[in-house]
Amino acid sequence: MVKIYSISVILAPPSESCTVLATASDLSQYSFYQKGSVAEFMSFFSRTVVDRTPQGQRQSVQENNYTAHAYNRGGAEQLAAVIITDQDYPVRPAFSLLTKVLDEFIAKIPQSSFRNPSSISFTEIQVYVSKYQDPAQADTIMRVQQELDETKIVLHKTIESVLERGEKLENLVDRSNALSAQSKMFYKTAKKQNDCCVVM
Repeated sequence: MVKIYSISVILAPPSESCTVLATASDLSQYSFYQKGSVAEFMSFFSRTVVDRTPQGQRQSVQENNYTAHAYNRGGAEQLAAVIITDQDYPVRPAFSLLTKVLDEFIAKIPQSSFRNPSSISFTEIQVYVSKYQDPAQADTIMRVQQELDETKIVLHKTIESVLERGEKLENLVDRSNALSAQSKMFYKTAKKQNDCCVVM
């Protein structure tokens, strides 16, 4: 089963240490005693990957059962985003989601507040963690492909039913041909019978 563990938006100025501006996680599968350690690992893993991702680039880094997909947008904002998933989460939807998160973050949070991360309130990031557990929600192409696959299944079922019906129609045609031959014989026999007896 595919899983998103965390999404983070990180201020990543070149040649300076990065700062987590907003983060959200879903650690529900871990026990109460493990959650703190896992959250620290996710934060460390996110910052480490962003530190090693050049501006304007994307990369995926695998560590044990986790994969961190990082997008260091750079630019005037010097922002990066990281999504930590299991190994089964598809790459394209992960990067599509990171682009959405960064776009919305830039639209809602003024750049002047980047230097004071505790003042930033970006609750939408938790919605992204919940909503996009299904990768098809994050990637339009994947969603369209899924719809095409479903349509293809319906078409196969329809073709199978037509073939079944075609076989039944074929049997009916054979029966009607046999019936036709019997009707012709009946007609000839009836005509012969009627020829002998003329009614006036």
